[in-house]
Amino acid sequence: MTNGTVGVALIGAGRMGAFHAETLARRVPGARLAAVADAAPGAAERLAGALGADRAHTDAAQLWDDPAVDAVVIAAPARSHADLVVAAAAAGKHVFCEKPMAVTLADADRAVDAARAAGVVLQVGFNRRFAADWRAARALLDAGTLGTPRLLRSLTRDPGGFNPSRVLPDTIFLETLIHDFDTLRFLNPGSEAVEVSATADALVEPAWRDRGLLDTAVVTVRFDNGAMAVAEACFEAAYGYDVRGEVLGSGGMATMGDGRGSGMAFSGPAGRLVETVRGDQELFADAYTAELAAFVEAVREGRPAPVTGEDARAALAIALAAAESVRTGGPVRVEK
Repeated sequence: MTNGTVGVALIGAGRMGAFHAETLARRVPGARLAAVADAAPGAAERLAGALGADRAHTDAAQLWDDPAVDAVVIAAPARSHADLVVAAAAAGKHVFCEKPMAVTLADADRAVDAARAAGVVLQVGFNRRFAADWRAARALLDAGTLGTPRLLRSLTRDPGGFNPSRVLPDTIFLETLIHDFDTLRFLNPGSEAVEVSATADALVEPAWRDRGLLDTAVVTVRFDNGAMAVAEACFEAAYGYDVRGEVLGSGGMATMGDGRGSGMAFSGPAGRLVETVRGDQELFADAYTAELAAFVEAVREGRPAPVTGEDARAALAIALAAAESVRTGGPVRVEK
């Protein structure tokens, strides 16, 4: 670090990576965007130039020996995450990794072990933990106001427009619902999932069903404290981007998210209309900033990340069990 400022390199200059890079460059105190790496020709150069980063690379390995890079933010394709976490940790770089941290439990363990052995901070991008509604619900749980969780619900509905040919098998579990699985754990603190049942189909793109696409899913989760939960996802919602949550506890109920772009409602001849959020970066702009700010603060202060590699592994175990449940048609125990 230079004068307490953390030099952060971005790996992956796509849609989410570019958003994280701008956040680091312009909205996170104590951070400096030091470099950008992306394998696509010209991608890193364009983003680095636009945001004033010093260096651009087509190979992330060029970051490992760079003394100006204290930490990396990994926003590359999901299947590369675990290898990048391991390589960054071996180079002594702190790591913020977009979800999923890995797509197998063995790779998740490998990533967690590498970070622990190197003594670096490892944080995973489960942004809902930093969103105001979800943080307020967790505060009620921590205070005991909600009592013991009994029923939980979390849902993700994307706005559509996806290319089905680019959706890899089990993406709905490993890259979409994994947010909901982490949210259910976050809202049932101290408990772990023990059994999962899932059903899924291609309802948005039915012509792709025989090629393995699943774009709509419902998952039930049993926890070791007896709580029951439902997570659902769909890759297309005509009205925009919709993320919600609910906890029913012995002391009351908390609900999170309503999809509105603002509190304004227009009443006219056609009835009452409200604007809805159209994308994740709009709905969770503050949460995306807060999670990176928390990561930088953890690096500067030398303390653990608020969302750990172990959290990522636990959510992945639920996701893998859900995918297996769809294949077998029955409940699946969550692997420890």
